[in-house]
Amino acid sequence: MFLTISTTGTPERPATDLGFLLHKHPDNAQSFSTSHGRAHVLYPEASAERCTAALLLEVDPIGLVRRGKGKGRGGAPDSALAQYVNDRPYAASSLLAVALATVFKSALHGTCKAMPERAAEPLPLRVEVPALPARGGAELVRKLFGPLGWDTVDAEPVVLDTAFPEWGDSRYVRLVLEGELRLADALNQLYVLLPVLDDAKHYWVSPDEVDKLLRAGDGWLADHPEQKLITSRYLSRRWSLARQAMERLELVRLAESDGLEVDDLDNAVDENTDTEERPVPLAEQRRDAILAALRAADATRVLDLGCGQGQLVQALLKDVRFTDIVGVDVSVRALTVAGRRLRLDRLGERQAGRVKLIQGSLTYTDKRLTGYDAAVLSEVIEHLDLPRLPALEFAVFGSARPRTVLVTTPNVEYNVRWESLPAGHVRHGDHRFEWTREEFRDWAARVAGQYGYEVAYTPVGPDDPEVGPPTQMAVFTLTTTPTPKEDSA
Repeated sequence: MFLTISTTGTPERPATDLGFLLHKHPDNAQSFSTSHGRAHVLYPEASAERCTAALLLEVDPIGLVRRGKGKGRGGAPDSALAQYVNDRPYAASSLLAVALATVFKSALHGTCKAMPERAAEPLPLRVEVPALPARGGAELVRKLFGPLGWDTVDAEPVVLDTAFPEWGDSRYVRLVLEGELRLADALNQLYVLLPVLDDAKHYWVSPDEVDKLLRAGDGWLADHPEQKLITSRYLSRRWSLARQAMERLELVRLAESDGLEVDDLDNAVDENTDTEERPVPLAEQRRDAILAALRAADATRVLDLGCGQGQLVQALLKDVRFTDIVGVDVSVRALTVAGRRLRLDRLGERQAGRVKLIQGSLTYTDKRLTGYDAAVLSEVIEHLDLPRLPALEFAVFGSARPRTVLVTTPNVEYNVRWESLPAGHVRHGDHRFEWTREEFRDWAARVAGQYGYEVAYTPVGPDDPEVGPPTQMAVFTLTTTPTPKEDSA
């Protein structure tokens, strides 16, 4: 297997800086032992004007068979001859990707103590892979590398035999990439896409491969148009791992779209404390009020939007009248906790068929959420920045349009009754706002009028004659089906 990386330079910024970035000196030919053979790094040319680093991987096909205990390519049984006579020593694959990660580890991470500023900036790069297996052909190669910033993606099919052109092309291409990219970005793209194009992994794909994929795909995979194919092939079509990767990539995409860090978005689970407010009886009263309103609305198919750790979903599951329960949250961690709380892996077939947990952002329309009797937004809206609230309004009332929508939120007037809450503080550090009863009713009336609902109000908890209840609930009931004026988020 063979791969070259070239760059050009000037006397002020010589091309031989590539040696610093790769942490391999151009004057030396170096060899490294890998789990699948021996890797060699050498420089066919090294001058101020142009520098080329070459990675040559010598693979021992017999050793591969012995280490694989008789398993063939991709872990599938193969004929005896094909185990020893194959393209493994010659065509780029996951073996070359492993060698890249082993030999150029620091470069993949974008670190260079000698030239940190050079490592952080784009370079004029040319990458060439003479023999790359491409299951999907040259067109798939262009689809995978094209959106990644390369000026040129040349995938020239290799003919089966030049002496017999009528035989047509092989499944291999000669790949040439040219453009200005950070070296680390180019290497990480190759690390992921070489095995994707080969559509095989030559080692066991364990759960930690998800972390490797997300680390190498940081900054480009979340928005790649072929994300699903890349994820599936990279993880050898292990659907549970692919689903986990896709959920985490969706969280990255949502965080980027809102200008947030992933940890800021994926914060529905407090690492140190339970998210239910104190005193606990109020949380129970809130769930009881929601359940009573759902029963009064004769709802059987219910959405819990922003389900968090699944307390309400658990309560709904205990009542057989609720036949279709869907918990939705943007936080993967919260959904994991909810799954453990509900013991989804231990539910019987009938119970498991009643409940589903899905990841999604409530500020985006989602076709999966249409057609339900009721939707619950319990202690959710106050976690959104006010400018994002219209997007949630349209996604729930304008797009999903359940017959009944229940919204609960803290009553800020009641905060004076919480002895442990300092004056002027909201109840939870992540609350973006807390409304008075008048502010909540003004908002609810506006939304109801805009989207064709009627709205009624219910106090939750002790109704203080001066400051009202600790929690306020609005019950929206669909009356008309107008064409919403808002655009989809």
